Amino acid sequence: MGLEEKIMTDLKAAMKAKDKAALRGLRAIKQAFLLAKTDGSGSEITATDEIKMMQKLVKQRNESIKIFREQSRDDLADAEQEEVDVIMNYLPKQMTEDDLKAFVRAKIEALGASSMRDMGKVMGACSKELAGQADGAVLSRIVKELLA
Repeated sequence: MGLEEKIMTDLKAAMKAKDKAALRGLRAIKQAFLLAKTDGSGSEITATDEIKMMQKLVKQRNESIKIFREQSRDDLADAEQEEVDVIMNYLPKQMTEDDLKAFVRAKIEALGASSMRDMGKVMGACSKELAGQADGAVLSRIVKELLA
């Protein structure tokens, strides 16, 4: 069963269970997939594309949470956090920061990178291999630390 079919099955189950948080999160994923399908490009959505779309949804909600917390709107921030939790269930397991550092060190050695000039090369290789397993901002920060 593909991810889209799993989302639809879980959406039906959430409707029956009247789980509002799950419904919001699953509907957001479904909407992102639908928009990608009907964008007019005519290209198929790959599993990598699905992961990228869900990561984007999580990133958007995390930014909203930060803004809501700054404005003391904890009710809205909590609703967004519930959606993030639902979406994260469909993403690959995220690497810990220590595992990520070890992976980046190994990649830097394999590529022979030695300075900040090589950051693009290292980021490209790591991003491709870690699709969905690490946040880009965290990855970027770790690469900078290790190359500095």
